[in-house]
Parts: sequence; structure tokens; C-alpha cells
Amino acid sequence: MIIKALEQEGTDGFLDYCRKHRGLLDDSFLSDEELAAFKRNAENPTYIAADEQGDIAGAASLILNDYARRGRKARLRILHAQAEDPAVYRGLLQAVLQHTSGLDKLNIFVPSANPGELEKLAAAGFTVERYSCLLIRDIGELPDAGVPEQYELRAFQRGFDEEAWSRVRNAGFARLQGSETPVTPEMVKAMTSGADYIENGMLLLYHGDKAVGVVRGSDDEYGGEPIMNIGPLALLPEYQGKGLGKVLLRAALHTAKNNGYSRSILCVNAENEQAKALYTGEGFREAESAVCFKYDLSSS
Repeated sequence: MIIKALEQEGTDGFLDYCRKHRGLLDDSFLSDEELAAFKRNAENPTYIAADEQGDIAGAASLILNDYARRGRKARLRILHAQAEDPAVYRGLLQAVLQHTSGLDKLNIFVPSANPGELEKLAAAGFTVERYSCLLIRDIGELPDAGVPEQYELRAFQRGFDEEAWSRVRNAGFARLQGSETPVTPEMVKAMTSGADYIENGMLLLYHGDKAVGVVRGSDDEYGGEPIMNIGPLALLPEYQGKGLGKVLLRAALHTAKNNGYSRSILCVNAENEQAKALYTGEGFREAESAVCFKYDLSSS
């Protein structure tokens, strides 16, 4: 097995490999939209394992954008090999490690239902950092959002709300494991130009003239069917514990219904009991879970 950097003429083969195996992997960055936007550049250092016939038998690709560098951690788009030999995983990992200067760790998610992949990553030196749950809800009949007096829900305005959105999101997620790195107004702006953007799918909750909460619904698919993905949902810390998360969640569900979706989905850290209680209390059920692995670069 030969491990080498992905060359331009091999890009289509790499993308086909990702499509072929994503069903058993975390496909957050392996969707058709993500793969269509993939570029072979410094932000996506990518390596393949080639068998004796020159066919791709494994791949590793790192997402090394500005957000990753600011947070000193990077997400692996894929780390997978068809061979059972853990040495192939280690070889692919060692190849991408050449690009991790200034980072503290790498992360990759694996569905809990794929124990073989979990074992291979553990053998390659990854350890469990946390668990994540995917929750799903049929839309059906919905209660009113129940916006309290002195509060108002407003649709996101391009070119005006980027700063407020990032400020609320960053304050609300400052201590949420995996989301601690702040987003920038430029990143929020980019959210409104993606193929998954839903018109009026981004909402802000105002208390008087102050933005205190945000929620986003975006186009997604699950099980081959269209579905609306909810997230982020965030409140300023001083506005948490007041029932406002339920207001934002219900408002997002109404967005889904108004846009013709029959189901909605969201992701939550398994240890975030307060958030899980909110979601399950509003009719969400667990569809699957995933393990977030980390590779500690400080000790490598």
C-alpha cells in the first residue's frame, strides 16, 4: 500500500471514494454539497492509500481553514481505509500530521453503530472526547412559539445582523465543548449564501433593542429524504434558564412546517442534559449517536 498526496488527476477518484464509504462514516463533510465544494489546496490537505493496482483503498483529508487555526483544532473530513490493517490508518494519519503545526488536536466523529471503525481509530492513537446524539422530530401539529411580552422574533437581515448573530452565538457557546471557537461576522454572512440556506430560516430573538437569542434552520437530508436541520440555537448566558430556548426551538419548527418539511433534525452533545431535556420535551427522539474522537497533538 502506497500513501501519497492527492494529485489533481486523482480528485474525482477521491470524491468517489468518499461517496462510496460515507454511509458508514460521519457524513457532515461528505455530503454532495460539501464534496462539490472540495478544493485540493492548503485548506484541505489530502492523502490517499493506493493498492498494487493503483486504485484508492484509503483516504485522509483535513479541514484546515481559518476557523480551525483560530481554535487550534482541525476536523478530519475523512480518515478511512478498506484494509483491516491499522497500519494503513496510521500511515494516512502520519501524512496529514505534517500539516498540523500550531494545532493542539484533531477531531473526527464516527457513528456508534460502526464498532469496527471505532476500533481502528483507537488503534491509530485516537481517544474518546465526547458523545453526540442526533435527534429527530416529525413536524405534525405544533404549539405556538409563545414569544413573551417585551420579546420579538425577527428574521435575519443580510448585511445588518451578522455582528449581532455572531455575538449571541459566541457568548452562548463559549463553554460548549466542540463549539468554543468564536465565529466571525464573515462566517455568518457565508451561511446565507450556501445551498442549504432557507429564506427566513435564520431568526433572532430580541429583548427590546437587544439581540439575545439566535436559531437557524437549514436544508438537509436524512435517510435519503429532505429534512430541516436546526442549529445553532443559542442564547446569551444571562437569558438562559428562562424558557426562551423553547421559544426559539418552536419558532424553528414553524419555519420547517412553513417551508414544507415533514421532519426536523438536530445534534446535541450527549452530556448536555439541559438541552436534551428541552428537545425531548418538545417531541424529539434519538435517531442515532456518534463518538467524537480526538488525536492529541501535544503528545504526538
